[in-house]
Amino acid sequence: MPLKLIITRTILLGICLVSLIACSEVGKPELRFGLASMPSNLDPRFATDASSSRIGRLLFQKLVDFDKSKQPVASISNWEKLSDTLYRFTLNQKASNFHNGMELTSKDVKATYDFILNKANSSPHRASLSLIDHITIPDKKTIEFHLSKADPLFPGYLVVGIVPADLIAQGHEFNLKPIGSGPFKMLAHSKDGQLSIERIRDNLTVKFIHVPNPTVRVLKIMRHEVDIVQNDLMPELITYMKDSGQVNIERMNGSRFSYIGFNMEDPDLKQLNIRKAIAYGVDREEIINYVFGNSARLANAILPPDHWAGNAKLVAYEYNPQEAKSLLKQSGYSTENPLKLTYKTSSDPFRIRVATIYQHQLKKVGIEMDIRSYDWGTFYGDIKAGRFQLYSLSWIGIKTPDIFFYSTHSKAIPPNGANRGRYNDKQADKLIDKASSFNDLTQQAKYYGELQTYLLDQLPYVPLWFEDNVVVTQKYIRNYSISSDGNYDGLINVILDR
Repeated sequence: MPLKLIITRTILLGICLVSLIACSEVGKPELRFGLASMPSNLDPRFATDASSSRIGRLLFQKLVDFDKSKQPVASISNWEKLSDTLYRFTLNQKASNFHNGMELTSKDVKATYDFILNKANSSPHRASLSLIDHITIPDKKTIEFHLSKADPLFPGYLVVGIVPADLIAQGHEFNLKPIGSGPFKMLAHSKDGQLSIERIRDNLTVKFIHVPNPTVRVLKIMRHEVDIVQNDLMPELITYMKDSGQVNIERMNGSRFSYIGFNMEDPDLKQLNIRKAIAYGVDREEIINYVFGNSARLANAILPPDHWAGNAKLVAYEYNPQEAKSLLKQSGYSTENPLKLTYKTSSDPFRIRVATIYQHQLKKVGIEMDIRSYDWGTFYGDIKAGRFQLYSLSWIGIKTPDIFFYSTHSKAIPPNGANRGRYNDKQADKLIDKASSFNDLTQQAKYYGELQTYLLDQLPYVPLWFEDNVVVTQKYIRNYSISSDGNYDGLINVILDR
């Protein structure tokens, strides 16, 4: 039976079964946002997962943001470059008071970044900020960053949400009780997943509802039990909603980069032949066509080819099962003597479905993949701790090429960064260090291009695709906009008109 027909029948069956047991909820005067996964940590000094980062943008202000062309722009501070290794930031009128009424000052900025730079605190953002030698605060509006080396991209690294210095000193639990200065403040956040925030300017409540099953999310928006759902939806479900005419659907090309990650300390996966066999054994185009409904673009690197530091000349790994078999044979494996690997993923049904397709495709070339799915917190904890052979995740909100240091440099192995595969390669480190050493962006782009060629050859991860962003809203929702990185900033101006 064709893959597309199997998927369609499975989705429709799921809708029929769930509709029999779905129950209605009493409406409340609030905007309800259905989430596939809840945030793992709302403390901006530790947040790394998508939900935490997206909701954190609403709760906390940061020194710098990015425009649509991925160039750094002033957020709550303006800056000037005093020398190659000294930047002065001045808080501007956009800097709001914290939600507890305290003024946001340079003291809070320094305390936030000093905490991250303290190795004892194990912040995952420390690696990308390690070029900061020290921070001085001439007055309550001015912060000076003294760098250990020049880097023209430095302002773009200062995107961590600012938290109050006094509460840092008190050991405040910002994860459960986030106190920032953003356009929203926390109303309720409990370990069981309840999360409500309030828009400061008009007291609109936004309630994030954990609905891990995509079919149930669709049913909830069709039954008016949620007002917005965004991403993590199968194309058949989107078509089902579109045909109903009951909701608004908007989509745009996204920059969310998905990949298959390897544990590079595993005796099998540290072999390049095996990693390449996996790359040749996965038919990405078939998955994009039938599973994503062509709502994704093939990727060959973390940065898209149109990024100023991207590489448009990369040659993709096309589906080639014979080449995959040949490479596996060199390592002693075959369809008669298959390589056995364990693949970890979240309990999201869509991600499990994609994993089963990997499993089916790789079995044809001599790899038996055991799929193990977990709730998001357990899964993400295992990945950060290195308890895996294979897994798949996505990078979101990538604006600057420092992502290569953060994700692949040997100095960024957790807890110092997000090199979750424990990739340790001297040549990759050398290219990353060399690229970042230039003040000229043209030179940086040249070496980042070489780095991406090298990484595609060495495969510390298999690049998959850039997923489109899709938002589904009730007819009475107005002014909600989406962006290429899939953030939730549209909630800042959304109007609930019912």
